[in-house]
Amino acid sequence: MTPLLFVLIVFAVSLVAGMIGSLLGLGGGIIVVPVLTLVLGVDIKLAIGASLVSVIATSSGAAVAYVREKLTNLRVAMFLEIGTTAGAMTGAFVAALIAGRWLFVLFGTLLAYSAVMMLRPRPVHLSEVHDKRRLARALRMDGSYYDAAQGRQVDYEVHRPLLGLIAMYGAGIVSGLLGVGSGVLKVPAMDLGMRLPIKVSTGTSNFMIGVTGAASAGVYFSRGGIDPFIAGPVAAGVLVGAVTGSKMLGRIENRTIRRMFVAALLIVSVQMLVKGIRG
Repeated sequence: MTPLLFVLIVFAVSLVAGMIGSLLGLGGGIIVVPVLTLVLGVDIKLAIGASLVSVIATSSGAAVAYVREKLTNLRVAMFLEIGTTAGAMTGAFVAALIAGRWLFVLFGTLLAYSAVMMLRPRPVHLSEVHDKRRLARALRMDGSYYDAAQGRQVDYEVHRPLLGLIAMYGAGIVSGLLGVGSGVLKVPAMDLGMRLPIKVSTGTSNFMIGVTGAASAGVYFSRGGIDPFIAGPVAAGVLVGAVTGSKMLGRIENRTIRRMFVAALLIVSVQMLVKGIRG
């Protein structure tokens, strides 16, 4: 494969990854890492470095539109970033100690877990209204947004922010280890654990992944884990795709977004688990 053809393929794949990543709050790494490693034969640690760059590009491309449309809950995002940033730094350092094949296995397992969690119905506990919302009320985390698909204003309440903070530390570790923006865990944690609407979970995740990715990208860059020849077309393609995807989210039904999320996780999970098990 010529260098020009390689760049064009990476750009095209990243364009699709950016669009899907911004729609689902996954950062694009969910597609970029498997394609670079499984199809193009790029070393997984270089692929993760490029993916971290793509995560920052996805966040930059989609965040403005989501904040303007109130699909991003800024108070929730700033609170949860405390956990994700700390976790991202932890994961970036730990990644150097883990063999490549085990990163594949860990990646695939976490994606499968996220898919299963998104398929489960939300449990209803009436006691949470009084017992698990004190901090959320104190920080004024509740919000609303206009849902173009439903044609109405949607008001929502935030539950269990401390549980979300703990989950975000784990999500940050995943981001540093795998370069996927940790949206694979952030979206389910906000959707199921904190009871945010799926569109708000997606929009808030897109806002957060840029900060999380930047925290661990610096560590990868300092030890030569980011190759400009790979990261350049990835960042460019993902940025264009993210801007396109951000214009589509408001017009898509919540159920459709959830199904897309689960399908994307399951497909890539199987691919990565097979690769990791085979070595």
